[in-house]
Amino acid sequence: MNIKCIIIDDEPLASTVIETYLEDLPTVDLVGVYTTAMSSIAKLEEGEVDLVFLDINLPKMTGLDFLRTLHVKPLVVITTAYREYAVESFDLDVLDYLVKPIPLGRFLKSVNKVSDRLKLTRNRSKVTSVKTLAHIFLKVDKKLIKFRLNDILFIESLKDYIKVCTLKGDYLVHKSMTSVLGELPEENFMRIHRSFAIALNKVNCVEGNTVEIANQRIPIGRNYQQTTKQRILNTKEVSN
Repeated sequence: MNIKCIIIDDEPLASTVIETYLEDLPTVDLVGVYTTAMSSIAKLEEGEVDLVFLDINLPKMTGLDFLRTLHVKPLVVITTAYREYAVESFDLDVLDYLVKPIPLGRFLKSVNKVSDRLKLTRNRSKVTSVKTLAHIFLKVDKKLIKFRLNDILFIESLKDYIKVCTLKGDYLVHKSMTSVLGELPEENFMRIHRSFAIALNKVNCVEGNTVEIANQRIPIGRNYQQTTKQRILNTKEVSN
């Protein structure tokens, strides 16, 4: 799973340097660039940002003051021209502290540190989910509906909604594809297209660039083809 990051920095040149570095990193997706801390709040509240490259000297509110307001925060890497805030920053649990101008080698070392931390966190989450997660609750209309994981066939993205297709019927849920996949165990579910995710053990056959689940053909996106076919072939059957 790629690292989703944002940049918060009011210096266009500094943001451009980080953006340029990220262009050559296929495992990191830049999903937003902001010039003030406050303007990033809506994006952070979506709960899908893994990493923030955060400047300290920002308009209206400093980066460190902003961190103090967050109850739940993603991993944070400070990017600043000032060395003297390092101790204060690490007291706020930032993962790394980069001093501008940031050399490429030092930047890559920081990204590797982020990647290692996220792998550790996700592996712990995966172990927990395998042992305990048999269902999830999703909001349909105004009700929270219980979905048994083994009933879910596939999920389709429909702009602001997703359609969860199950053995018992189809349900519209006001949620993003990324968000719902974050709640499902990675060993059982995967995205195979920009608009589709599937339950791996529900695939009946693979034909060309499609999979068949419950007599429905679902496309495999160009960038997902090799990984999808490998995962399907290695999927173990899960009993009801």
